[in-house]
Amino acid sequence: MLHAAQDAVLHAVQFADVARRLGEAATSAGWIAPSFRSPPGLVGVNRTLRRRPGSDGAPVAAVRHRGRPSFAVMADMIEAVVVVNGAHSPESDRVRDMLWTALLPRSQQDGDRGVAAA
Repeated sequence: MLHAAQDAVLHAVQFADVARRLGEAATSAGWIAPSFRSPPGLVGVNRTLRRRPGSDGAPVAAVRHRGRPSFAVMADMIEAVVVVNGAHSPESDRVRDMLWTALLPRSQQDGDRGVAAA
């Protein structure tokens, strides 16, 4: 997913892929994963975080992706996971690193940085 030189913005399908990957990474680490949607319901903001009304109170993060750099959108999505879980440093730093890693291409997630074996 992380391709810095590729598109500067996330399209809807890419946004959905980021949301899926972050959700999988968060839940596999025992964290609550918010639902992601776009755009936020409030005009003029890049992101909002709320809880669904009702008994479950599930968290919903709304992040504007149109017209924004992809890394800004992904950072907002990662921060939503951190905030929903009430994490503080140093745990929040560890979780951010884990979530960024989840967005790397699969071949780079386990320490393989694309270096060919000799």
